[in-house]
Amino acid sequence: MAGAAARPAHGLGLTAALAERTRANAEFFAAEAERLARLCDEMAVRFLAGGRLLASGTGGAARSDAHHVAVEFVHPVIVGKRALPALAVENLAAEAEPGDIVIAFDGDASVARERGCLMIEGFAPPSADALVRQELMETLYHVLWELVHVFIEHRERRGHDAGASSFLYPFLGAGQQSLESVTEDVRRSVLDKARETAALREQTLTENAEALAGAADALRRSGRVLALGNGGSATDAMDVVADLRARGRRALDLTADSAVLTAIANDIGVEAIFARQVIAYGRADDALLTLSTSGNSENAIAALREARRRGMATIALVGYGGGRIAAESLADFVVVTRSEHIPRIQEAQASAYHVLVEAL
Repeated sequence: MAGAAARPAHGLGLTAALAERTRANAEFFAAEAERLARLCDEMAVRFLAGGRLLASGTGGAARSDAHHVAVEFVHPVIVGKRALPALAVENLAAEAEPGDIVIAFDGDASVARERGCLMIEGFAPPSADALVRQELMETLYHVLWELVHVFIEHRERRGHDAGASSFLYPFLGAGQQSLESVTEDVRRSVLDKARETAALREQTLTENAEALAGAADALRRSGRVLALGNGGSATDAMDVVADLRARGRRALDLTADSAVLTAIANDIGVEAIFARQVIAYGRADDALLTLSTSGNSENAIAALREARRRGMATIALVGYGGGRIAAESLADFVVVTRSEHIPRIQEAQASAYHVLVEAL
């Protein structure tokens, strides 16, 4: 906190932004940890019975959240985790079935409720700031994704060896545990994850204050912002573009056009999917915003290099130690979130790009 307080000249309001996020995060998860733990078990029962998770969002930030939910559950990044059926949908009436699980980020979800779906609803993040509320909901669905596996494995193994999950959840291998005992362990894990997010958010916003200030200035001067990322980071690119457009700024999501992406990937290679678009769309007065949890994605690196060749401003939000993007100074402004845990990286990066959006 002291680092942010020492930099009032940046005009980004980092101290206030961080304080509000820290307060709301602690209050929200302290109140909801037990309910989230029990919800994870209800979801596990549905998944084991063949149910699917439907994430509904029709536009803007809601649409990006729906796609983020789907990619996290379908493409697990933790070793040993199974892919769980999840879909991002815009029309629940056309898709919802009685055994499904539904989280609706906007619109009317009553049809799913009427059909007997398990509804993830009633969570009200305690903040007047819509961006902060969205960040807390991102942590919520990340926590559900991480911890539903505990109950799936508990119900399948009944306390026996947890296999590839034992290093993450050692209590699973601690003998025959009751469901209530596992629920209590998961409740504590929810609180631990929320505290980890708060600490990482603080590190991201305070250690990178200079880079964030420079990035904000570059975005103010830019004609248009091009954004990109892979997987969950692609949904973050979708989100930041929606946020910018909602504020009257020109922005282009380089992950949005499946025809363009698959054509380039098929005919040239995955490494070129973003650089080729920078060649087509990028202008010297534009800015490229790259999101990468590793800092090593070849297609992100290729796009940054192409943007520099065209005189564009370049901004990168990266995790781990910054990867090649930081080590090789491949962007004008590099914001490093120092973690190897992908959900926590993405949550802190959301705070960083929301600060940039608010600065505009």
